[in-house]
Amino acid sequence: MSNHWPDLFGVTQFLEPSLVDAIVAELKSAPGSPATVYGSTGSGTIEQSARRTFRLRPSNEIVALVIQKLRGIKDAVERHFDVVLKECEEPQFLRYREGDFFVAHQDGNTGLIRLPTEERLISTVIFLSRESESPEDGAYSGGSLVFSRLRDRFRLSSEPGMLVAFRSETTHEVTPVTHGE
Repeated sequence: MSNHWPDLFGVTQFLEPSLVDAIVAELKSAPGSPATVYGSTGSGTIEQSARRTFRLRPSNEIVALVIQKLRGIKDAVERHFDVVLKECEEPQFLRYREGDFFVAHQDGNTGLIRLPTEERLISTVIFLSRESESPEDGAYSGGSLVFSRLRDRFRLSSEPGMLVAFRSETTHEVTPVTHGE
């Protein structure tokens, strides 16, 4: 991806199709709960006016596999962003259904609050579903990852297995899903 704003690092087939299919199949029956948001307190709260999505809990094997794959690109991410990364947080597996969203926010490294998540330098998103402009079986509409800065907005087009990484202080959102998940 480009060196211009937003500064993104991307890998189009970070997860191979068979692994994406296996993860999606497992997530269909994985337990979960409403995802939380963090503000001035260290304990996350459910704020459906800011974030409506489910955080799922796949098997330890799936989590370990994704972490292993993330560690495999650590050096490339560090070079791209000119940072030194300490560790990899446990990934969040999120299900966005029709009407779900996450308002514009930053994931960390802003200096505004003092939480462990504030130490996050780089955020990553791995897409597991296909995005479509219009409703189609097996795809979602809406639910776009959008980066914003003042009046500038950049909508990222996604595909299954694609990874995108960005500085955690970059403002981003997930627009409301209009079809699918």
